[in-house]
Amino acid sequence: MDMYESLYSPTCVLNEQIARQIFEILPEQGPVMVIMDRDGNRWPSDSENFSKLNLDESFLDELCAKIDDGAEPLVTQVNDFSIIAAQLATEQTNCGYVIIALPQYSPESALINIDLIEILLNQISLIAKLVEKNTLLYELQLKQFSSYGQDAGVLN
Repeated sequence: MDMYESLYSPTCVLNEQIARQIFEILPEQGPVMVIMDRDGNRWPSDSENFSKLNLDESFLDELCAKIDDGAEPLVTQVNDFSIIAAQLATEQTNCGYVIIALPQYSPESALINIDLIEILLNQISLIAKLVEKNTLLYELQLKQFSSYGQDAGVLN
């Protein structure tokens, strides 16, 4: 297997685009957010704070397995962070997962605000869908331009 294959897969490219759009609007001292694909590739909003969470592979695998079983949004506690995790998917692509770490939140306070958290998760999903549609439209436009270029060459 080519070691760069996963970096250039359509899902990885889409996840990176989604992450850039979402992380750009996060407040500086706000939650730590991670987009994670199904292969375990991660795009954290704040690498330093994400590493402080010390989320090991088995914990992340367990989160993903529970989400795949339909338990979402999943709310749990790690140190002084509440962790909220859910699936991230568009109409055409299963992008993987979104994980939100809320500093100094207990699971109880996260559950009290679950409606707001679900709104946030839905907005993230909407951003993913819009990024995917934009990419598809751009690719279609490029195909159209290339077919026009080929047609002009035939006329000459």
